[in-house]
Amino acid sequence: MLSRFGARAHAARERTSRSDFVAIDPDRPGDCCPPGARRDLRAMVWDGAFFSAMVGLGETYVPAFVLAAGLGAVAAGLIASFPLLVGAIVQLVTPWGVRQVGSYRRWVVACACLQVAAFAGLTSCAWSGEVAFLLVVLCSSGYWAAAMSASPPWNAWAGSLVPVSIRARYFARRSLVCQAVLCVAVLAGGLVLEHSRRAATPVEHAAGIVVPEVLVTFGWLFVVAGLARAVSASFIASQSEAPGLAATHEALSPRGVLRVIRDAGSGRVFVYLLTMQFGVYLSAPFFTPFMFGPLGLDFAEFTVLTTTAYVARVLALPHLGRWAQTRGTRAALWLGAVCTAPLPLLWLAFDDFWWLLAIQLFGGAAWASLELAMLLVFFDGIPDRHRTSVLSLYNFGNAVAIAVGATIAATIFTRLGAGTFAFTALFVLSAAARLATLAFLRGIRPARVTHAIELRTIAVRPSGGGAMQRPILATLDEAEPDGGNGSSETGTAPVGAVREGTG
Repeated sequence: MLSRFGARAHAARERTSRSDFVAIDPDRPGDCCPPGARRDLRAMVWDGAFFSAMVGLGETYVPAFVLAAGLGAVAAGLIASFPLLVGAIVQLVTPWGVRQVGSYRRWVVACACLQVAAFAGLTSCAWSGEVAFLLVVLCSSGYWAAAMSASPPWNAWAGSLVPVSIRARYFARRSLVCQAVLCVAVLAGGLVLEHSRRAATPVEHAAGIVVPEVLVTFGWLFVVAGLARAVSASFIASQSEAPGLAATHEALSPRGVLRVIRDAGSGRVFVYLLTMQFGVYLSAPFFTPFMFGPLGLDFAEFTVLTTTAYVARVLALPHLGRWAQTRGTRAALWLGAVCTAPLPLLWLAFDDFWWLLAIQLFGGAAWASLELAMLLVFFDGIPDRHRTSVLSLYNFGNAVAIAVGATIAATIFTRLGAGTFAFTALFVLSAAARLATLAFLRGIRPARVTHAIELRTIAVRPSGGGAMQRPILATLDEAEPDGGNGSSETGTAPVGAVREGTG
């Protein structure tokens, strides 16, 4: 099984190079699709592209917007973490909400519309002349509540739209579009912001309110991000949904999910995940303030460094997948864990831009190895019928660890004077905490690597390897050897090496 991975990956790359992203040969067994399937698959590609534009132009720059508004480093750190916890709590009611609405499509579209409203609120903040932090928190929390609430139903719905026999190559092609759009959006947003910063011309509104041009530019970025999500929502609404599909949506209780994780042997890696995220977020929320503060970077440099980490992750993942196949997921997990631990200390060594660029290249690849292996080990052995519930608890536990770490970091940062020494203390503390979590890696079992799976990029960050990602659950199971287009079995299935995507 493992020996076929290289050939499959090469064949998938060859097929991916064709111009038709959803090409299906009706004469090939297993490639026949129901009426309207082509339209649905194309709509999913466009949805992913505009979703990626929203992430790259909008959510990526919210912490930088808070800094530009003069709200301070602590506010910027909390805005990058606390809304995640709000979103994770709200998403726990998703199964009930889907049952009430009676449709995956209507639920996901409603969540997308809420994100559009969140960007409208952020635009209002940017153009008001005086940014209220609580309003930014409210908008950002609404954004993340919608994002996390949409994820489990979207995963279940997407699995019903894409035949098993074409999932690997379809999502690979979709990922190419999403990756390109995301990178272009992040770079474009940063360059536009840098241009407005250099212009530094206040803009006077009709009401006599004078607003710095950079805040006006942030407002326009949020407008475009909101419009991109609105277009994405229209493509989501155009996709078909089998009658009664949402009625089959089931969710395990938290106790049931923990039992599934324990039975699958994933408990130890889950504990490592929580403790590791706690350690990471003792410093991660303050990377953006550190880059604009003590390092004195401009928007262009910040954008290049952020994009570099993301691109390094994208390029490293296929190679790490093959390496994990030959050396094992345990080796990939240890490699990533050991290499990511000292990353905060490297940022303190020099402030030369090229040094920082090298750190981002190294960090992106290191985080790719760590998160690839964690994902493979965590989901290996979990029955696919329970994976949506497990993903929800995964999101919740992850967000709690992030929020606790960020809150403690904000407290320490404030008490140490919110200066360069405070940044140094947080980075040293984070590196020490990451090293301490290595103890939880002992005894973690390896996972089986059989095929490539896909990830969704839900946020881009200058730290943490450039991105926050979640798996597309429909790609966790390998297609049937005979090319059949039926659903995957509901029993235990091995998972495979990761390819990165967005949307």
